[in-house]
Amino acid sequence: MTTRKVGKHRSAMGRREFLRLSGAGIAGSALLSACSGFGGEEEASGSGKVIMSHGPDPVLEGLLKKQLEDFNAQHKGEIEAIFRPMGEDYFDQLRTQFQAGGGDIDVISGDVIWPAQFGANGWIDDLSDRFTEEMQGAYLEGPLGANQYQDAVYGVPWFTDLGMLYYRADLLKQSGFSNAPATYDELFSMAEKVQSDAGVRHGHVFQGSNYEGGVVNGLEFIWAHGGDALDTEDPTQVIIDSPESAAGLETYRGTVEAGITPEAIVTFTEPECDAAFRNGDAVFMRNWPYVYGMLLAGDAEIKLNQVGVAPLPAGEGESEGFSALGGWNLFINATSDVKDEAWELIKFLTTPEAVKFRAIEGSYLSALQETYEDQEVLDQAPVYEVAGQVTDQIRPRPVSPFYGDMTLEMAEEFNNSLKGETSPEDAVATLQESMQGIIDQGTS
Repeated sequence: MTTRKVGKHRSAMGRREFLRLSGAGIAGSALLSACSGFGGEEEASGSGKVIMSHGPDPVLEGLLKKQLEDFNAQHKGEIEAIFRPMGEDYFDQLRTQFQAGGGDIDVISGDVIWPAQFGANGWIDDLSDRFTEEMQGAYLEGPLGANQYQDAVYGVPWFTDLGMLYYRADLLKQSGFSNAPATYDELFSMAEKVQSDAGVRHGHVFQGSNYEGGVVNGLEFIWAHGGDALDTEDPTQVIIDSPESAAGLETYRGTVEAGITPEAIVTFTEPECDAAFRNGDAVFMRNWPYVYGMLLAGDAEIKLNQVGVAPLPAGEGESEGFSALGGWNLFINATSDVKDEAWELIKFLTTPEAVKFRAIEGSYLSALQETYEDQEVLDQAPVYEVAGQVTDQIRPRPVSPFYGDMTLEMAEEFNNSLKGETSPEDAVATLQESMQGIIDQGTS
């Protein structure tokens, strides 16, 4: 695995969408809020009490409960960490609190697409003085860069994510294939043959709905064909209207036209993909590393020994595919009264030991380089072996303080293109105009 040190003055990078949003997330949050040290809504920040927030994720919350109990035991009488579970509208909840004066959350677990917007608005602290370049050197480039904006670093990577291609290794073998597809052309032909040979309902499923996950998937198809959304040298310039980007969306829709992907893919999010694959109804699936942990649990019809994991395919004429960077970072609220205590909690949650615990117990991908060389982690969380091979293929979504508006435009146009209602060429032309307008208006 290739790793590189990134200093605090490197240009910013950005994100994933992996919220695992479901009704169970809210139920799990409500349950955990009643636990000791895991609720405390009546508590206010200040006087050594540190309130930490995170969005719906019952698996992570269970692990976090244990870690916060350990933190509180180590800092008894000095600092008390209190968890505040947030709802599915986590981003909107935070933005409302920020606009009203900051709110009382001290440590914010935030998506990798948020630092530019939060930092540009002064809602979170610049951590450059606390999060030193020496400390930054332990991290993978992508997750670290996601926290950087205009020569400042606004967060510490907590865990990372990347898109992966899951496939039925047993069925591929039965159909005479020894390896996963390296290109989308190969995926198409393999899927068609396996569907025919084994009678599998779907050849390929991914997240195609009109939401952030659809943006992630659409961008991955565009990147796989050599396109991009923003100029990396000048992120105020939109470059999505290109033959390469249009080719990516053509393949995106092409999976449906070829009969490999169901028409209903335009409504698929992570849970729908999970269900199709785990029930044996899909040959290939694009999804996040958490699926590996679910398969490891053994409660699905399809077992782990039937499944392979590989990097996402490349487009025609390209040498490799790309995965959107995902994951969560830890920020300090700019209005917090306990910033030193908040920093102690962040340091605790990002130690190699804390990261290793989440890796083994929940298959959460580390942002620390050393975790990918830890044999115990590799043995107990095999998804790390694949993840470690593709860290150089992780790419950010557009890094801009205006991403929140631009992503809504991409979600709609990508979805329209996937439905076949808009041609790939018209979709990227529309996005070129609307996204550049958003940036121009915001910078004028």
